Amino acid sequence: MVPVLPSKAIVVSQTTAPPTTPAATGPAPAPAPALLLPLHGPGELAALAARHGLTVSGARPTLGAYVRQLWGRRHFITAFATAKLTAQYSQAKLGQIWQIMTPLLNATVYFFIFGVLMNTKKNVEDFVPFLVTGVFIWTFTSNSITAGTRAISGNLGLVRALHFPRASLPIALALQQLQQLLFSLGALVLILLGFGQFPRPSWLLAVPALFLQAVFNTGVSMVVARLAARTPDIAQLTPFVLRTWMYASGVMWSMDALLTGDRVPHLVKLALECNPAAVFIDLMRFALIDSFSRAQLPPHVWAIATVWALVCGVGGFVYFWQAEERYGRG
Repeated sequence: MVPVLPSKAIVVSQTTAPPTTPAATGPAPAPAPALLLPLHGPGELAALAARHGLTVSGARPTLGAYVRQLWGRRHFITAFATAKLTAQYSQAKLGQIWQIMTPLLNATVYFFIFGVLMNTKKNVEDFVPFLVTGVFIWTFTSNSITAGTRAISGNLGLVRALHFPRASLPIALALQQLQQLLFSLGALVLILLGFGQFPRPSWLLAVPALFLQAVFNTGVSMVVARLAARTPDIAQLTPFVLRTWMYASGVMWSMDALLTGDRVPHLVKLALECNPAAVFIDLMRFALIDSFSRAQLPPHVWAIATVWALVCGVGGFVYFWQAEERYGRG
C-alpha cells in the first residue's frame, strides 16, 4: 500500500511491456493493466510517519525541549561568544586594548561636552566616577542590543547549514558583551581608585545588579533579533533609538537634578524613573561610588530592576522561540 495525498491517486503498472526493437514485427502489445491504489487520509499519513520515526523538518520544539536543547549546547554558546570577542579587534594594531579604550574615549568626549561646556558636573559630586560608571554600564546595554540585530541576519550561513536552537546566537552575543564588560571593569576600578573611591562592602551589590542587567539585555537582544530577522531595516533604525534612550537615561547628567521641581510632567517623570537603563546605572553607581552609597537608595529600584529582568528575559525568550521554525527561511 503506497501512501499518497488525499487529492491525488497513484497509478502503478503491474507489468512492463518489453522494449521494441527494429526487428520486431507485428502489432504493438496491449498496455498492461494498471492498479489504482486507494488514498490515505491525513490521519493515516501522520500515523505512518510516526510509526517510522519521521518528523516535520525544522518544526518548533516545545518550550521545555527547547530549553534542554540550549543547555545541551552551552559549550557552543560560550565558545562562540569567546571567539567573537577575540576576533572583534583582531585587525586593529592595539587589538583587545580597544575594549577598554572605546568606552574611555566616549567618557572623555562626554566629559568635555556635558561636564565642561554644559557644566552638568556642578550638580554631581564625584562627577568623573559618576560619568565613567554610567558610560560603561550603558555601553553594555547598547552593544548587546546592537549585536542582537545581527544575531540571525549576520549568521545566515550558519543558520541555514546547521540544525541547532537559534536562540544560541543572541544569547552568545549577549554573553560576548558581558565578557567585554568584565574585561573593561578593570579599567573602571582603576579610575574609581584614582578618584578616591575605595572598595567597600557595597561593591558586592554590583554582582546582582550586573546579573539582572545581563538578563534584561539578553531578553531585549532576542526581541530585536527576531524583529531584524524579519525586517532588516530594524538594524538601521536601532542606533537612533539607542541614542535617544541614552540621553533619557542619565548617563551624562543627574536625573535627580533634572526631575527636581515641577518642570517635568508627572507621567514623564514616572517613565524616566522606571527607565530600565537608568535603573541599572543607578544601581551600579550606588554600589561603587561613595557619595551615592551614602544616600538612601529607594527600595523600589531593586524591585523595578528585577521586574524588568524577568519580563524582558522570559518574555524575550518566549517571543524569540515562537518564530524558531522561520529563521533563515525566505
